[in-house]
Amino acid sequence: MSEIRLYVTSTEKGAAEILDLLSEVFGEEDFAIATTEVDERRDIWEASVYLMKDEEEAVRERIAEGIRHAFPNAMIEREVIPDIDWIAKSLEGLKPVRAGRFLVHGSHDRDKVKLNDIAIEIDAGQAFGTGHHGTTAGCLEMIEKVMRARTVRNALDLGTGSGVLAIAVRKLRHIKVLATDIDPVAVRVAKENVRRNGIASGIRLETAPGFHSPAFRKEGPFDLIIANILARPLMKMAPQLAAHLAPGGSVILSGILAGQRWKVLSAYNGVKLRHVHTIWRNGWVTIHLRHG
Repeated sequence: MSEIRLYVTSTEKGAAEILDLLSEVFGEEDFAIATTEVDERRDIWEASVYLMKDEEEAVRERIAEGIRHAFPNAMIEREVIPDIDWIAKSLEGLKPVRAGRFLVHGSHDRDKVKLNDIAIEIDAGQAFGTGHHGTTAGCLEMIEKVMRARTVRNALDLGTGSGVLAIAVRKLRHIKVLATDIDPVAVRVAKENVRRNGIASGIRLETAPGFHSPAFRKEGPFDLIIANILARPLMKMAPQLAAHLAPGGSVILSGILAGQRWKVLSAYNGVKLRHVHTIWRNGWVTIHLRHG
């Protein structure tokens, strides 16, 4: 069954207001609600709800009712999301990736796992994060460094993608992990990968836009927050991310080009998080910051 996106076009401020209204309409239901920048110069944004095709009529009516007072002229548009592996990258022919003790490999390379490896099996699918990108590998290496040096009891993997980082945390320490993504396809793939790696409990996976989901309040605050996204959204969410961090907690940020490093550090210094260490990989950086 096809997945679709219903969306309203507005300004950045308008999209944020619509996001708040839709969050009230749908509450804790299993719909992904998000805002996306379309054109920075012209200040064009979209506020979207992701759903299955058979839910369209009812959801469209609820969206219209939820926003009609504040946005009486808003037009609800639709996009059909192709049911294909549109961001898949085949692992065939790629070698396993080692980052510290972690070895990320496809099912065709299980024989490459050595005795003391922490093996994570991720095949190509509909979500990013096979370990071959510098940001994912940098995060894996940083996770091991941070969790070896500090006590972590509760972790958040924000923008989980394939689930590889949440799986890494859980395999390293048997602690609670909340893993979220804005994309319901990624969450479904991550759930499959968690099962594939023999993890029966301990990882809670949620479709969640930003920090609007009640899952963050229920599961937090977190001793460790990992966010492998992109520099600009990381900078924007700095205050909210810091608010969900436990006293003395650590943050691992990635998806950051080397030239963007100082801007990201400045945003997080502004919310009282101090830089501890940076890992550089293939033009990308992974940053560890700490509260207190």
